[in-house]
Amino acid sequence: MTSGTEIRASAQYFPKPRFFQGWSCVIFGKSSGPEFVQETYTAITYHNKSPDFYEEVKIKLPAKLTEKHHLLFTFYHISCQPKQGASVETLLGYSWLPVLLNDRLQTGHYCLPVALDKLPFHYSIHSPEKVPSQTPPIKWVEGHKGVFSVAVQAVSSVHAQDNHLEKFFTLCHCLESQVSFPIRLMDQKITETTLEQELKLSIICLNSSRLEPLVLFLHLVLDKLFQLAVQPMVIAGQTANFSQFAFESVVAIVNSLHNSKDLSKDQHGRNCLLASYIYYVFRLPDPQKEVVKSGNQTELLRPRLPTSRYYTFGRTSAMSVGSKLLQSRVISCSNPDIAVTQTAADEEVKNIMASKPMDHSSSRMSFCVEGTNDMPSICASPRPPNKKHFHEELALQMVVSTGMVRESVFKYAWFFFELLIKSMAQYVHSIEKQDNPRRSRFSDRFKDDITTIVSVVTSEIAALLVKPQKESEQAEKINISLAFFLYDLLSLMDRGFVFNLIKHYCNQLSNKLNSLSTLISMRLEFLRILCSHEHYLNLNLFFMTSAYAPVSPSPSLSSQNSSSCSSFQDQKITVFDLSAEYRQQHFLTGLLFTELAAALDADIEGISKVQRKAVSAILSLLSSHDLDPRCSKKEVKIKIAALYLPLVGIILDSLPQLYDFTRRTGNTEEEQESAGAINQNVALAIAGNQLNLRSFGIPLVSLPYRQSATLSPDTTRNLLICFLWIMKNADQNLIQKWIADLPSMQLNRILDLLFICVSCFEYKGKQSSDKVSTQALQKSQDVKARLEEALLRGEGARGEMMKRCRIPAGNDRSVGLSENLRWRKEQTHWRQANERQDKTKAELDQEALISGNLATEANLIILDMQENIIQASFAAECRDNLLGGVLKVLVNSLGCDQSTTYLTHCFATLRALIAKFGDFLFEEEVEQCADLCQRVLHHCSSSIDITRTQACATLYLLMRYSFSSTSNFARVKMQMTMSLASLVGKSPEFNEEFLRRSLRTILAYAEEDADMQATPFPIQVEELLCNLNSILSDTVKMREFQEDPEMLMDLMYRIAKGYQTSPDLRLTWLQNMAEKHTKRKCYTEAAMCLVHAAALVAEYLSMLEDRSYLPVGSVNFQNISSNVLEESAVSDDVLSPDEDGICSGRYFSESGLVGLLEQAAELFSTGGLYETVNEVYKIVIPILEAHRDFRKLTLTHSKLQKAFDSIINKGQKRMFGTYFRVGFYGSKFGDLDEQEFVYKEPAITKLPEISHRLEGFYGQCFGEGAVEVIKDSAPVDKRKLDPNKAYIQITFVEPYFDEYEMKDRVTYFEKNFNLCRFMYTTPFTMDGRPRGELSEQYKRNTILTTMHAFPYIKTRINVIQKEEFILTPIEVAIEDMRKKTQELTAATNQEPPDAKMLQMVLQGSVGATVNQGPLEVAQVFLAEIPADPKLYRHHNKLRLCFKEFIMRCGEAVEKNKRLITPDQREYQLELRKNYGKLKENLRPMIERKIPQLYKPVIKVHSTRESFRSHSFRKYDAQTSSQST
Repeated sequence: MTSGTEIRASAQYFPKPRFFQGWSCVIFGKSSGPEFVQETYTAITYHNKSPDFYEEVKIKLPAKLTEKHHLLFTFYHISCQPKQGASVETLLGYSWLPVLLNDRLQTGHYCLPVALDKLPFHYSIHSPEKVPSQTPPIKWVEGHKGVFSVAVQAVSSVHAQDNHLEKFFTLCHCLESQVSFPIRLMDQKITETTLEQELKLSIICLNSSRLEPLVLFLHLVLDKLFQLAVQPMVIAGQTANFSQFAFESVVAIVNSLHNSKDLSKDQHGRNCLLASYIYYVFRLPDPQKEVVKSGNQTELLRPRLPTSRYYTFGRTSAMSVGSKLLQSRVISCSNPDIAVTQTAADEEVKNIMASKPMDHSSSRMSFCVEGTNDMPSICASPRPPNKKHFHEELALQMVVSTGMVRESVFKYAWFFFELLIKSMAQYVHSIEKQDNPRRSRFSDRFKDDITTIVSVVTSEIAALLVKPQKESEQAEKINISLAFFLYDLLSLMDRGFVFNLIKHYCNQLSNKLNSLSTLISMRLEFLRILCSHEHYLNLNLFFMTSAYAPVSPSPSLSSQNSSSCSSFQDQKITVFDLSAEYRQQHFLTGLLFTELAAALDADIEGISKVQRKAVSAILSLLSSHDLDPRCSKKEVKIKIAALYLPLVGIILDSLPQLYDFTRRTGNTEEEQESAGAINQNVALAIAGNQLNLRSFGIPLVSLPYRQSATLSPDTTRNLLICFLWIMKNADQNLIQKWIADLPSMQLNRILDLLFICVSCFEYKGKQSSDKVSTQALQKSQDVKARLEEALLRGEGARGEMMKRCRIPAGNDRSVGLSENLRWRKEQTHWRQANERQDKTKAELDQEALISGNLATEANLIILDMQENIIQASFAAECRDNLLGGVLKVLVNSLGCDQSTTYLTHCFATLRALIAKFGDFLFEEEVEQCADLCQRVLHHCSSSIDITRTQACATLYLLMRYSFSSTSNFARVKMQMTMSLASLVGKSPEFNEEFLRRSLRTILAYAEEDADMQATPFPIQVEELLCNLNSILSDTVKMREFQEDPEMLMDLMYRIAKGYQTSPDLRLTWLQNMAEKHTKRKCYTEAAMCLVHAAALVAEYLSMLEDRSYLPVGSVNFQNISSNVLEESAVSDDVLSPDEDGICSGRYFSESGLVGLLEQAAELFSTGGLYETVNEVYKIVIPILEAHRDFRKLTLTHSKLQKAFDSIINKGQKRMFGTYFRVGFYGSKFGDLDEQEFVYKEPAITKLPEISHRLEGFYGQCFGEGAVEVIKDSAPVDKRKLDPNKAYIQITFVEPYFDEYEMKDRVTYFEKNFNLCRFMYTTPFTMDGRPRGELSEQYKRNTILTTMHAFPYIKTRINVIQKEEFILTPIEVAIEDMRKKTQELTAATNQEPPDAKMLQMVLQGSVGATVNQGPLEVAQVFLAEIPADPKLYRHHNKLRLCFKEFIMRCGEAVEKNKRLITPDQREYQLELRKNYGKLKENLRPMIERKIPQLYKPVIKVHSTRESFRSHSFRKYDAQTSSQST
């Protein structure tokens, strides 16, 4: 059986199915046949009474369908064995399906009856189910039941297939075409009288349409609605108004589309369909003609003239709503709060409105160009009151909307604002108003509506901001939409009017918001968008001065009067102030600067994000100016820079809040962590620190105290970029005049700012890709660890993560609005890490090139500023106050990585400075000169010839002028010597060969200087350079031991010791040692180096002056360390602090002493020695009290409180050092042969760790296999060692104290501090074995005494004394039992109780399976009374030890009973049982006494009775000698 399908437009029947003649093929063919066919057949089914046909037939419908179009189905029977001459096909019947029913496509599932007879005439106009009775009647299969099932699906861009849409389109068609009433719509008849009501209902029901057809016909629906909104029409003699219904329907459709999860949104949360409609589809409705429906025809009549200006209803409502929302519709253009007549012109922009008749680039969306005031205005006359313009109607509907409609309008304000802007632009273009003045383009009523809209939206923003977070996000979106709306209005409307709207927005928002950070943030975002206007500069009248103002708001740059900048010469310092005159003249820029100043002045929570936003807005503006080809000319940039001059004053006022880049000491995280412990709160002491080649936290001149920086590094950097851009492009004559008028305090603030700029824009060098990948991997691992921690916290974090995972990528539109979310921060961090990891070598090279160029450009600008300041100060004769600051900035720049271009100019400036102001520099700026010597000497070791040449010339000139001008060459010699010592001691870039070349060059300068040959200067230079070469040779040896930290510190220690008579140099080397220790994270040793340095300073201060609050000398430091007394040796030397060049460094002062001690206290705190922090501050506090520095006293006491809190909280949880005895044997070690040291290693260092480290290091030095580690601690017989090998013996040692010492060492800290005696134990037997039976086991206790006490300025100290004591087996047993008793006592008395620890100790004491346990010890030594009387006392002591031991065991068992859980009762019973057995077994041995011990004994006079110090055999020998 098979079936065939046709589409017919006729009822005529043909014996063989085919199409009516004249119709083309509309059925899509199969792949093997033609593209279109007239008919198609299904496959044949075999022997099936209920066949299923699975074919899918695709039909191309005609563009115009009628009720006669239908689908015809023909059924055939196919004979498998046809008779001869008979046809294979036998016709069975027909069925059909009309394509249209009630003007609607028939789609869906149908079950059709099949007719067996020939079809009746005109069958297509009826459905098979409802065919009228025929004569003769039609025969049907199964009595007219539905037997043929078919499914029809339509894909059409003509037929909506939605009842609501089809009704709406049909009614709109009735209005637009000539139709006769009544009309039939589906099953409904609509007359002329019901047309209006039905159309309103259809408009209301549009939102009920299905989403898919609504999306397909969205552009038609919106076009029809917008046409209805402005199309005046009369139906049956009555005015029909659909404006409000159409507008509300548009709002509902917009709301539905945004709420649909199936439709995509852009990154701003805007529906993409609506955005595309506005951009590509929307056009103004057709020219309005009044449509009159009367009778059975439609006539086009002339426009009616109603009394209302808008041809609609609801004007009264609009006026009432508007009056409630606005305080006044008629406002002053310069002050919205003053109600005046509308004729009052905007004085601020009065002259903006003319000039330049054609400038087609002034509008983003249309050709909106202004005309002149003198040009005749064709369209200036009022428009006829009957015409309705779309932009006016839309604005009106937005004003009069209420309830949910109004909420939706605000929620999706972007759509209506964009619609309004495009309609305004098309209106201006369509009626050719481009050349008219902007004020006459739009009606006054429309301007009132715009004012109302802005006011209402602003109020809505303020109302949303006081609601929860999600409402705050909505407020931000509305705020952005409003900003873009006013942005576009600047291209279309009178700019004075728009400026008033902006001013009204700012005032209204500030009156309604209480949160300052939120207020500034919203206004900043608003202004940021407005300032991105392409004519931002012209809008702000950047070409104006106080005496000149062009009349055009957007003149071409080429036509601007270049002579206007000449009036800068007459301006005073006020051009750098944010004055009221400036804000009035440069409106948008003034508002932006006002918000920036408010953000920088605010000190509230969450303000940092607002500050970043404000600075970024200004940076973006300057970047756009710099990249704008219209602003490439120098004279234009001068005018632009003049516009931003008030920013300089704002930055200077915010100087205390800037991030201080000078306090950083490294780039890596580890360096930053270690440096942070050193550099806090020590600015006074380390000002211009000579030990660091880079600036080490130099204090700012004009800021006496900088507690914290509120701005982040990135924000500060961006702000400084803005400052340098202005200084570079501003008129230099104006800058010089401004500097000349500034007081010295303001000039010092500028120098402080330049100082920070130098450190901020330091060139960091090219980063290797391997390092980037490592950092990225580390950051990724950190993020992963935090994520895992969050997952383990509970359901809340997991739920939050799952919700984030389900958010589609396309809907993630709140990234910029949710920066404060924890997970977004981590997400951003991860993404940045991946981006850094993906950077190619070319990208890294490009970044390095940009960074280098930026550093050079920034430093050259800074150098120009300094030269301006020098010239101004020289002219004003105030150089004494400024030259020090200038020199400080120059020295700081030399300490940073710089390009050769900058260094050439910088050294030239330095030489000029020395030549002009040498007297002042050498007399007043001693510390700065010391820094200068070090920086220049550092560049003398540069590998670049030109840099080395410049540095040599500068250094020679410095020496020459110091000799000739002040005869103070001794100080410079000392400073150079100290600088060289510091340079070779710690600088990684130091090159010995290049430095020696530079020294020879300087010597050549001295020999060839004809003017100085008659003086002793050349000889002194030669002596100085010889001394420098000698120091260079001595200290360069340290480079050989860079990989051996202990040997390196020993060498530095010896060098420092050699400078005992040169306190300045010794201080420098102590500080070098401190820095080396800090890099190794040996914070305690670094602190001790600084304590020694402070003691050295205290010795010389006590020689200079006698102050009661100062320490007498190093004696006052004994409580910190007993080793510090070695610094008192300098007081016996012949050197005097009064001698020229001696103790002239900055540290030899009270502030220097305080700085060193504060630095040491920070390091002690980092190292966990909180008790020592207290001792350090005991010396500092009297000095601060004498200076009445209460601010620092507050900080000091807060640090003391923190230290004491740490002692209380951490207690014995702190981990101090681990100590090892290390002996070196073998000729390969040289001076170390047969030397023994005690090494201090980090806490919890195991013996294999230090063994592996030392064996690996010396194995690299002496060769593989040449180093052997001795495993035991027995004495080493050197005769048995291989002379070709190096041997290392490593033994774990513990601090050792006599009993009298233990009375003073109570706390855990005291038992780990000030240690100089250590002990280790070696077990042995008489036959040479290390271990044996209890009765054979001896023990050797070895006590080592070190040269200095730990902690010291080194991590290893020589052993100077060794004592050995041998314990007999019974003494060993006594010692072991005492230890077990102490462990039991500690476990029993522990608070809070630890059941596991107690049970573990108990099990080892009373357990039945303990080998060589207490019972076995008792059986070996207490079973019988010893025959040797010498052992009586040992026997009795052991008996008493067991007596105390069994008592402690009983207490522990009772304590455990109270701690066990119910499931441990059997375990407790077992413990008690074992305890009872042990007690019974020990009872006879414990109760047995030796009678001889209770006889009178000979009293022995001994200084020590501890068996640890005197063996019992020595005691017995004494008693036997007395008896003889």
